[in-house]
Amino acid sequence: MVYITGDTHGETRRLRHFYLSESLSPQDCVIILGDAGYNFYGGEKDWWAKKKLEKFEATFFCIHGNHEIRPANIPAYHEKTWNGGTVYSEDEFPNLLFAKDGEIYDIAGKRCIAIGGAYSIDKYIRLQHGYGWWPDEQPSAEIRAYVESQLAARGNQVDVVLSHTCPLKYLPYEAFLSMVDQSTVDNSTEIWLDAIEDRIDYDQWYCGHYHTEKRIDRMEFLFESIIPFCP
Repeated sequence: MVYITGDTHGETRRLRHFYLSESLSPQDCVIILGDAGYNFYGGEKDWWAKKKLEKFEATFFCIHGNHEIRPANIPAYHEKTWNGGTVYSEDEFPNLLFAKDGEIYDIAGKRCIAIGGAYSIDKYIRLQHGYGWWPDEQPSAEIRAYVESQLAARGNQVDVVLSHTCPLKYLPYEAFLSMVDQSTVDNSTEIWLDAIEDRIDYDQWYCGHYHTEKRIDRMEFLFESIIPFCP
């Protein structure tokens, strides 16, 4: 069985409760839509978070979030093939996989493209206080070109899009933080996703990032709920 949820930020209580209540097995998979929380610091804190997750025998498949180091930049990760696409994996934690942006995976019989990244609205707070922030949090021109080429090669048809943020037209304004000056927010990824969404044929789009839960047509925002994938 495959399930899907929003940002977890390295907190395992939600996953632990679900793991126990559903009696998950190594054959089960939970998709996390970015900011999973296991590459947040690049050190011991990440290792301990992964050790907690290691106790849950299901596979955890993570989209890239804006508060995470890209696995390609962490020496312990290597590429391997999973469900028809390339993922990043560590030998020590084989049940924790990170998607490569633009790769297309066969998940529960659905063709799913992964498109991670977003802008951190707390970027300057993070820089001021020495918290983790990485300049490649948003998809680069190279990543965008790869995503577009992967879609074009399939006639711009996929079953499911798995992203961290959403296309611009679906921004959940009611979830915005009132203290943030929205004129300072870089929406370039959302604008690009808008163009992607306009040109592709898809059945379902899942995203996280905004810490809200709602559905607009085929666009579903997830946060704390863990639901069946494409029921």
